[in-house]
Amino acid sequence: MQDFAYEPVYDGAGCQLTVTILGDRDAPREEMRGDAEGAGFRVLECCSLEEFASGSTGGLGDLVLVDCRSMDAQTLALLSRLDVRAAKSGAQMVVSTIMETLDAVFGCFALSGAQILVDSGRAERVIAIGRVLAQVPNLRLRELSETDRLMLLRLTEQVGRMAQRIEGLSGQIFAGRSADGGAFRFESPTQGFTGHDDNQRVPGRDRVPQLPPPEAIRQLIHQRQLRMNFFDADLFADPAWDILLDLAAARAERQKVSVTSLCIAAGVPATTALRWIGQMVDADLLLRIPDPHDGRRAHIALADKTADSMARYFEAIGLTSDREVTPA
Repeated sequence: MQDFAYEPVYDGAGCQLTVTILGDRDAPREEMRGDAEGAGFRVLECCSLEEFASGSTGGLGDLVLVDCRSMDAQTLALLSRLDVRAAKSGAQMVVSTIMETLDAVFGCFALSGAQILVDSGRAERVIAIGRVLAQVPNLRLRELSETDRLMLLRLTEQVGRMAQRIEGLSGQIFAGRSADGGAFRFESPTQGFTGHDDNQRVPGRDRVPQLPPPEAIRQLIHQRQLRMNFFDADLFADPAWDILLDLAAARAERQKVSVTSLCIAAGVPATTALRWIGQMVDADLLLRIPDPHDGRRAHIALADKTADSMARYFEAIGLTSDREVTPA
């Protein structure tokens, strides 16, 4: 992949945007440095996590790139502090990690809206930097290879489709939009809301059904997964629905769901699954629940209104709480 080459990027005061680069591995840290400089950022600091924790007293850059593949108490504490500092300063964070440490890393970033990349290569990190640059006004793009241009176009299309699908799903579960017209801001439904016109009330709509037995939901998930034995799995990629099904089964089982488990259930690369989870949390479809035993970790669950809509869906297809489950 050819390098991105941007003119230096500046804030409203005319100062070049800065980047803080943290990572314990020399080669990825230098690669991040080259990508950030190529994108127009001035490097404020580039060091290991330990060096930053023990010696840095300056402010964070406008962008903070972190490479974190091992986890201990000191690292967890540093990541949590970075999250708080970035949220206060408005710094944008891009954090690269691996599946084995995802739960711990995800739990550390509850405030700053960090982009978390899992088992990612350089291309995904460059795209993440590009998403940060997309928020900078009057950005001048000097040179972009045709390969990179197509990559950014695909990302734009993917994010656009993701937002449209989540907005449509949210619109079915929540009533109307708020007065400010935000894409993911919805008013609470009135007590008599049915989701239909007043003259088209649905019998039994006011009764909220229960979720079916978890075994029935798991069987439905298993049947969906069987398709991949006969067709290309990419034909059926539907992470939002797979996330909802997995969380519905977990709710029926009264089980907590870690973000790592949910990424696996989504059936897409973990970085893509995290984007879906983040947007669904922002749309109030899902809840991020701090672990009561470890405040640096978090679980994901269905919002109550989402669970009600899932129960109504299951009832509509004949999968009800009183149905006996036939072994698969």
